[in-house]
Amino acid sequence: MEKRKFGCDRGPSIAGRVIDHRYRSWKRRSSRTVVMVITQTPLRISFVGGGTDFKEFYSIGGGAVISTAIDKYVYVIVKERFDDKIVLSWTKKEIVESVDEIQHELIRESMRRTGITRGVEAITIADIPSEGSGLGSSSSLTVGLLNAFYAYQGELVSAETLAREACEIEIEILRKPIGKQDQYIAAYGNLRKIIFGSDESVRVEKLKISEETKRMLNDNFMLFYTNRTRRSDGILLEQRENVSNNVAILQGMKAQVDAMERIIENEHLGALGSLLDEGWRLKKELASSISSPEIDTMYRMAVDAGAGGGKIAGAGAGGFMLLYCELKDQENVRKALSGYREMPFRLERDGSKIIFNMRRDAWKI
Repeated sequence: MEKRKFGCDRGPSIAGRVIDHRYRSWKRRSSRTVVMVITQTPLRISFVGGGTDFKEFYSIGGGAVISTAIDKYVYVIVKERFDDKIVLSWTKKEIVESVDEIQHELIRESMRRTGITRGVEAITIADIPSEGSGLGSSSSLTVGLLNAFYAYQGELVSAETLAREACEIEIEILRKPIGKQDQYIAAYGNLRKIIFGSDESVRVEKLKISEETKRMLNDNFMLFYTNRTRRSDGILLEQRENVSNNVAILQGMKAQVDAMERIIENEHLGALGSLLDEGWRLKKELASSISSPEIDTMYRMAVDAGAGGGKIAGAGAGGFMLLYCELKDQENVRKALSGYREMPFRLERDGSKIIFNMRRDAWKI
């Protein structure tokens, strides 16, 4: 695992700084060092290839997706405590004596992985509902937790390490029926093509995209809340169990990755709507509950009003609906979907990062 030690001065720092000899001498003379770290980790939208990041599929021929980080985030705040208790604030509050007592499984396993055992307070905050959004919030949280806990101990780790260890926590330790794309896009950020090898290798590539194309993507994508959240585990479990019966469908979804890459690099963005529409039709065949009559009606209303195509983000059955729609038709789409809340968003360049890192000496009096 790639790690490197860092320290910083007594003010905030993003990247951290190498500890100089004066800081080391101060640290030896002080009674203790007070630490607080905040990480910001983006949520994501997966455009094409979703489902091919399941081991059951990529192990027999490889998988691929195109995803982007977006400017909606999960924040993790970690602070040292004066006592040895572990205090956690999420949708609940936990005060425990040991890591084994922690109810929040992602926090518990992230602390175990990074070796933190006591005397810490952690708070998680998200820009959108933490479950059932379809924007990869659970994996973003896991990546953000790992980043924060490592930084709290004075270690910077690579995006690859954050993504790989988040996959190990969610898929191998907690046995969640999910793929690998969410962890990698949360760690790396930007608009990426992610390739999953049958040998468990993962290759992350940044797409070649002009500033004008990026502007048009930001302008022409719309995101609407379907007014419902859902637990994705049941849908994803059915999807994973059906992989052997859906190989041809998944191969078609994988082929869309190269098609979208060509569309973006050649700046033929008008074809994105129909590509997303084709992918949405394929996706609905993977499991029985990915769509619903209400979602189908909402989608038809959007297309009839001028949207070129779209899909439900994530596992399906709720959360957010992504639409590709040119600017001239967007007001008609907003009127057609007036019963649904729109969430403006933009593509995010950065993956998980440390936005605050304070280390100061607590002197004896």
